[in-house]
Amino acid sequence: MSDLGSAPQVRVVRGAPDDLELAALVAGLLASTSGPLPDPDPAAPGGWADRSRLLRGSEPVRRSPSSWRWSLHP
Repeated sequence: MSDLGSAPQVRVVRGAPDDLELAALVAGLLASTSGPLPDPDPAAPGGWADRSRLLRGSEPVRRSPSSWRWSLHP
């Protein structure tokens, strides 16, 4: 952490807060200065979520630039 001899960053100018109130104040200040949490990486969908398996029986659909031409062929 920091030295005990360093200058205080927060000063109470009025009132007499107890230890619990000071702890809540410090926790609130730390939470407000911290950045937002990073979004977790979305997981790749599994085989059950891949709807292409329903189109041609058990053989998966081959994806290529010309796949649209063969999309209606059995």
